[in-house]
Amino acid sequence: MMAAGAMLSPRTFLLSPALLYHLPSRCLSSSHSSQQKDGWFNKLLVRKIEPTKESHSRMLSDKEVIYELQTHNIKPGTNQEYLKNYEEYVKGVKDKGELSNMELHGSWTVSVGDQDQCVHLWKHAGGYRAIDASSKVIATDTDLSKLVQDRNQYLRQRTNQFLLPFSFWPPVTPREGGNIYEIRSYFLKPGTMIEWGNNWSRAIHFRQANNEAFGGFFSQVGRLYNVHHIWCYRSLADRKENRESAWRKPGWDEVVAYTVPLIEEYYSRILIPNTFSPTQ
Repeated sequence: MMAAGAMLSPRTFLLSPALLYHLPSRCLSSSHSSQQKDGWFNKLLVRKIEPTKESHSRMLSDKEVIYELQTHNIKPGTNQEYLKNYEEYVKGVKDKGELSNMELHGSWTVSVGDQDQCVHLWKHAGGYRAIDASSKVIATDTDLSKLVQDRNQYLRQRTNQFLLPFSFWPPVTPREGGNIYEIRSYFLKPGTMIEWGNNWSRAIHFRQANNEAFGGFFSQVGRLYNVHHIWCYRSLADRKENRESAWRKPGWDEVVAYTVPLIEEYYSRILIPNTFSPTQ
C-alpha cells in the first residue's frame, strides 16, 4: 500500500481545524471565500488585529475616569444588616470632602444569578492618583475604616475590579425608579479586546432605541480581558422584547457571529437597585 504521504501531491497541504479557525479571511483562496461569503464558516473567522504601539485601553477609552466594580457575597440571613452598613459607608464617603472624586453610581442586589450577592459601581475621577489618595483617606479615617471592618462579619467573599468605560457607549447616567438591571459579564480570549470593541462600536447602535444601554466597561486591574455590559429595563418582559427586537434589525446577526468566537465564558445576572442607589 502506498504511504499516506506519497498520496499527496507536492502542492497539497492540510490545515488543522484549530489553524483554520484562526486563519484570517484574506488568506483563504478567492474561490473558497466566494463560496463561503454568506455561510457560517466565514462569519466565524476572527479578523486579524494589526500590531500597534498604542495601548489597547487608550484606543478603546478616551475618558480620564476609572470605575470600580465591587462584588460582595453575603452570608445568608445578614442581608439587611449588610445593606444598612453599606448605606452608612456611602453617606460617610459623600460627606468626606477629601473623597469628592469618589462617587457611587449604582448599587444592586442580585435577583437572578448568584444569590446573596450585591454589586456596587463606583466612579473615580482623576485616575489612579485619585484612587491612591482615596484609599489612604479611607484607611486612616476612624469612622469609615470601622464600617469596613464591621462589614466583614456579613461577608463570605468579596472581589473588585478597576474598569475603563468603552468610549462608544453612552455615558453612565442615573435612571428614575421602577427599573431592573442586567449585568452581562464576558471573559474574552487574550488579545481579542480590540476586535470586541470594533464590533460593539457598531452593535451599540442596535440597542439604543429604548435607552437600555446603561454602561459598558472593560477590566484594567483584577481579572483581565473581562467585559461588563449593564442594561436597564422596565421589567423582565421588557428585557425579552428589547432583546428580540435587536434580532429584527439587519446587521445585528453579523455582529453576534463575529463576537461569539472571542468569548471563553460569560454569564448574566438580574439586578434590583438598593434603596440608596443613585440609579433606580
